[in-house]
Amino acid sequence: MNDRLLLGRSIETGSWVHKLDARAKIIGMILYLVVILLSHSWMAMALLAVFSIAVMSSTRISLKYFVKAAKPLRYLMLFIFVVQALTVKEGAAVFSIGSFSLHEDGLRLAAFSVIRMFFLITFTALLTFTTKPAKLNRGLEGILTPFKKLGLSPERITLMISIALRFIPTILDESQIIMKAQASRGADLKELPLKEKGRMLVSLLVPVISSAFRRAQDLVYSMEARGFRMDAPRSRYHRLRWGWADTVFVAMFIIMGVAVALL
Repeated sequence: MNDRLLLGRSIETGSWVHKLDARAKIIGMILYLVVILLSHSWMAMALLAVFSIAVMSSTRISLKYFVKAAKPLRYLMLFIFVVQALTVKEGAAVFSIGSFSLHEDGLRLAAFSVIRMFFLITFTALLTFTTKPAKLNRGLEGILTPFKKLGLSPERITLMISIALRFIPTILDESQIIMKAQASRGADLKELPLKEKGRMLVSLLVPVISSAFRRAQDLVYSMEARGFRMDAPRSRYHRLRWGWADTVFVAMFIIMGVAVALL
């Protein structure tokens, strides 16, 4: 099960993107989100696709890993497409049977929504693929440091994110153990009909959630036993260093945003 999970997994290839400052990559992802929202034409989408593939290829990570990152949300993308296509009744009718009809604007908006979501998921996976969790948290903390004046605690936010990322494979392992225990008792998930699969998955929620709370409590006790204190001054193992390559990386997204806005 963990082999299928790509969220939070770093894939080391030694590319120039891997060596960038985590802050530059986070800023790049934020600018990429803005670029996606500015894309309202097929020409802009084509330019965005070329740019995305070029940057992802430069990481020397196979593109299939980026596509796999969006695979768990394929049903959500399908749902968004169907809802958009059926609810928007503007433009010329493309297909009509009685009260059921599909219109040009509905199909166009549905396609744009799915493409935007696919680009966003696949490209932002670059952030976790090329950055180790510790450096990613340090970069996020560095970006959020100016907000301390507003009462925001970057240390608390980054700690929550790091714990959440580390708990995901642990919870999946716990789910797999419970599923194997049920299979040994004759309730094999692969052989059950669809309705029974749904009931079995629901029955997994209680033991998995209970185990997650128990592990969280053990983690709190362990941190307290080691004298951990939030917002306490401490030295940094990973130091942030901004170089010319980071400036070039961020400038690429700014130029891309200007180009899309002009289109």
